[in-house]
Amino acid sequence: MPSQTPLRVAIVGTARRSDYLYGPIVAALPGEVELVSIWGRSEDSARRLGASLGVPHYTDLDKLMRETIPQIGIVSVNYNANGQVGLMAVEHGLHVLLETPIAHKLSEADAIIAAAAARNLKIEIAEQFHRRPLEQIKLALIASGLFGRVYSSFNDFAGHGYHGISVMRSYLGFDARPTQVTGAVRQYELGSHWARIADKTAPRPETQEHGLIDFDAGRLGVFHWTNVGYDSPLRWWRSSRFLAEKGMGITVGVGLDVQERLSLLAPGGEAPHFITVERRWERVDGGALVAMVAHTGDPDLPIVRWDNPFRPAQQGHGVQWHDDEIGVAGCLLSLVNAVRDGGDPTYGPQQGRLDQELILAIRQSSAQGGAPVTLPLDPAAQTL
Repeated sequence: MPSQTPLRVAIVGTARRSDYLYGPIVAALPGEVELVSIWGRSEDSARRLGASLGVPHYTDLDKLMRETIPQIGIVSVNYNANGQVGLMAVEHGLHVLLETPIAHKLSEADAIIAAAAARNLKIEIAEQFHRRPLEQIKLALIASGLFGRVYSSFNDFAGHGYHGISVMRSYLGFDARPTQVTGAVRQYELGSHWARIADKTAPRPETQEHGLIDFDAGRLGVFHWTNVGYDSPLRWWRSSRFLAEKGMGITVGVGLDVQERLSLLAPGGEAPHFITVERRWERVDGGALVAMVAHTGDPDLPIVRWDNPFRPAQQGHGVQWHDDEIGVAGCLLSLVNAVRDGGDPTYGPQQGRLDQELILAIRQSSAQGGAPVTLPLDPAAQTL
């Protein structure tokens, strides 16, 4: 267990995730962080959230800073307010975990990054998709060198917008530099069907987004998304893929029920050899996730392992998080480690900005009739 004094955390904003996600995650990491206060624009919503999480509530951020002395701010606000409130939190002296996207305008993202740099503050982005256990074991396999160089990477309904872009980029490596984007955005009408999120049955409009992203050294990223991908029985497919020098990987699934098909060459070089991915739990009948283990079949590196950083230190005495909660907790832990050690978060604001820039470039290319858009974009000209 950590021996350091827990870092003091304030939740800045009263969005739904503040209560059902961030509050419980902070409470489950007592050796790392301690929730000391919450801030909201509205007295009523701030009071409700403070009562739910058992901490003082404020509508005055200056007063919150003086009276509760937080070090980290988790910014969780209305989707459209990300950039504005994120900048406010940094200007008040907080290291911040910012919700996605970092901001809707690139100029807003740049203002947040510059304000943090001027104050020597750390920023991490709550981009959890590539931090989920299944993604982490794939990234560990790629990092091992077994697949060689990854040439092309695909997001095929595995996540929307910047989330899907982030998954796609992760296989190429977050240091891969995009140079050009070609995009197509189209609207279609769908037949009547049940929409799970709205819980109603009716005809429905669909927006599809498709992008081809050129990276340095001739590598490619391919992005596909539909805005009904999370809750329409007409659009059940969810997949991400990579094609590499010595093998390939493909996620295939219906909704969240996915399987990983990862392959290298079988001995003799005439057939694929499929890697077995195993979840290891703390008990034979379940419990918390301990590790993801890949059995590669390679005699020089037969096992590649990713350990869950939140696995219980003592059997039965820990949280049993699902994959998304593990991913979000990983974002917070990345920020905590950066604040303590003085290093950089493992993802960080520039990566979050780039994911947003690529989505904006896809839309800009489509608006220009599919003409390729060269990167970087002009920050002042970009809005959603």
